Amino acid sequence: MKVKKYLAPSMTEAMKRIRVELGSEAVILSSKAVYKGGFLGLFKKRNIEVIAAIDPVSAPLQTVTKQKKKKLPSVPQLESQVPYADESGGNAELLKEIEGLKDMINRIQINSSDRKYPELLQKPSDYLTEQEVDPSLRSKIMDELLEKWFASKQRSTVEEVQGWLEESMLAILDQVENGKPGLQKKYINIVGPTGVGKTTTLAKVAAETMLKHDLKVAFITTDTYRIAAIDQLKTYAKILNVPIEVAYNLEDFKRATERFSHYDYVFIDTAGRNFRNPQYVKDLNDIIHFTEEMETYLVLSLTSKQKDMEDIYRQFAAIPIKQVIFTKADETSTFGAIFNFIYTHKLGAAYITNGQNVPDDMEIATSSQLLKMALEAKKYERSS
Repeated sequence: MKVKKYLAPSMTEAMKRIRVELGSEAVILSSKAVYKGGFLGLFKKRNIEVIAAIDPVSAPLQTVTKQKKKKLPSVPQLESQVPYADESGGNAELLKEIEGLKDMINRIQINSSDRKYPELLQKPSDYLTEQEVDPSLRSKIMDELLEKWFASKQRSTVEEVQGWLEESMLAILDQVENGKPGLQKKYINIVGPTGVGKTTTLAKVAAETMLKHDLKVAFITTDTYRIAAIDQLKTYAKILNVPIEVAYNLEDFKRATERFSHYDYVFIDTAGRNFRNPQYVKDLNDIIHFTEEMETYLVLSLTSKQKDMEDIYRQFAAIPIKQVIFTKADETSTFGAIFNFIYTHKLGAAYITNGQNVPDDMEIATSSQLLKMALEAKKYERSS
């Protein structure tokens, strides 16, 4: 058996190198974290040291077998006893590690369409799948868990694995600024496709600004395509006792902003139309004067398909989007789309809404709140 040691910045990178040099039939014998470099003992870089092996005698037979199978495990089952000698003349300690890791490795099978993990890790993998986390992101998270699993010498508990999962998911959310809606500009613009709840969301944010911060607010609506939309915002304006202007064109919009020049915040409601039509965004630019004094928030419904969310974002990319507001959290049990979107576009979330009540049914979308909502939507059971 040929045994080789690899040093890589991550388990994922090590696995890539092993597959290239030793092939998909290679066996992982051990792995551990090592620290290299640094200056005077400081600033050392963390790497992963992996020892892998391949039996050159059986390799040709395994290659022939590959051609007959549609699905192949990249990590084969170990025989009960594997005689070998490494390139340095043998290592008795590795023999013990092989025996100790044999049962665990036999449960790990990786091929082009499926991936299975040790029992304690399989549960979080299934959970991420159920939450519709993108396969590439799910693989990244599971690689991190697998790396920690190896480092713990497979002695971790259910609670520790759960903690690892939460840490990895939180790290994804913390790549951007969540839960800190700026409202640093005077004009707050809400955009998004039809049916995502823009008008209700705008009313919620305006009500929170008024009631919690005692500030003067006003409404401008450019949604002149639907009479019901104008009536809805007028109803909210009457309840909150705030003024409202309807802008049919850019001149109307400029006059409305002049009228509300002495207000603290002006909330702008836009038309909800088919996001696949590029004319929609062009119409926004024709009606709304986007200035340095404006913050724009994109509203996305969590009941939308992931692909639709991506298409919506690309359509509105021509407008400077500050953050996202996720709506209809009460109408779904899967929250993977939040992680997928934030991870892909590096754009944070400001609020998340979970109902129609104004000003209630809205929470500031901190990273911890988003994680809590995802974990509790379809409860991740700690028991094995």
